Amino acid sequence: MPENTIGGRVIVVGAGPAGLAAAERLASHGVAVTIHERMPNPARKFLLAGRGGLNLTHSEPLDAFLDRYGLARPHLEHALRAFSPDALRAWCEELGVPTFVGSSGRIFPKTMKASPVLRAWLRRLGEMGVQLQTRSRWLGWDANGGLRFETPDGLSTERPDAAIFALGGASWPRLGSDGSWQEAFASHGARIAPLRPANSGFHVAWSDTFRERFAGEPLKSAVFTFGDESLRGEAMITGDGIEGGAIYALSSRLRSAIDAHGEARLLIDLRPDASETALASRLADDAAKGLSAANRLRRAGLSPLAASLLRERMGGPGLPPSPAQLAAAIKACEVRLDGAADIGRAISTAGGIGWESLATDYSLRADPATFACGEMLDWEAPTGGYLLQACFATGRAAAEGVLKRLAATSP
Repeated sequence: MPENTIGGRVIVVGAGPAGLAAAERLASHGVAVTIHERMPNPARKFLLAGRGGLNLTHSEPLDAFLDRYGLARPHLEHALRAFSPDALRAWCEELGVPTFVGSSGRIFPKTMKASPVLRAWLRRLGEMGVQLQTRSRWLGWDANGGLRFETPDGLSTERPDAAIFALGGASWPRLGSDGSWQEAFASHGARIAPLRPANSGFHVAWSDTFRERFAGEPLKSAVFTFGDESLRGEAMITGDGIEGGAIYALSSRLRSAIDAHGEARLLIDLRPDASETALASRLADDAAKGLSAANRLRRAGLSPLAASLLRERMGGPGLPPSPAQLAAAIKACEVRLDGAADIGRAISTAGGIGWESLATDYSLRADPATFACGEMLDWEAPTGGYLLQACFATGRAAAEGVLKRLAATSP
């Protein structure tokens, strides 16, 4: 039975995690909900995210967790406390999808895949009476505030009691989120911060020789530093740059530096388990034995990729003449990044509807019957479960805002 039945009719636009979470919360209060989704199937990016293991959220202490949202923490905190990582795990259990904490603290469903979660979720929504209309593209508002849709049956206009928009950002547009909503929302009174790639790779002007040999190869067990932030991880060399978990974690600061200065200089410690002094001593001993530069780098523990990356840093085949200089270069191999990868290849996006355009209940100040959630809003976070958690939480928070509006306006 619905809890505290309120009634009313609400449309949710977008069937990703934020939109589905909003719809579920509304339906639990007896609201008639129709979800409009322009793609043939719901939650396509959610399914893609789970292809290699669905990282739902993270187990770190909540205050540390909240700090991952940076400047957006004050805006997101209430929603994230109301639907915390523990609450998300409990929700999964109720769906019949148990979770576990991985060695990194990340939380996954035991099945590791997104499809069982989505199937169970859609089944629950169907049992709650939620209607899902696919291939229904939102076209904007008409002159009287009605919602216009292009459907397989032609054009239609809806006039619900409220609408929640969960249209995503602009990454992976072929999966449904292309940012095409920005102009309509700007005309509807929202300030839009430009959408930019987040958790993205970056362009590097590799030499043809390096690109042809190493594109698609991973750089493992390195420490990546930008400014005062360092982290250990892996990266992947691409044909036009570098990407991967370690790069994504630094992407916000790297992107800001490129915006300000036209470049960002990333430092990579290619041998983090060896001190600079120990490396210099080893390199000096091998030089005294007359070993070639290639053999000295190999015996210093550098992979062929790491050794070639070092030569790229030096701008040619030559290496620093002294063992001490070479050791220093290995411990701080500088890579110049000159631009972010295309937004369509980013894992997520920064920018979107500015917080000053929203009331605390996630409604537009310019139109209190219109609510927004998920990646449409101006926030970003690293990978590790933070993205999905905030989509779930803001979807539910927007639904709570709608429920309060319906309760206040019901007869």
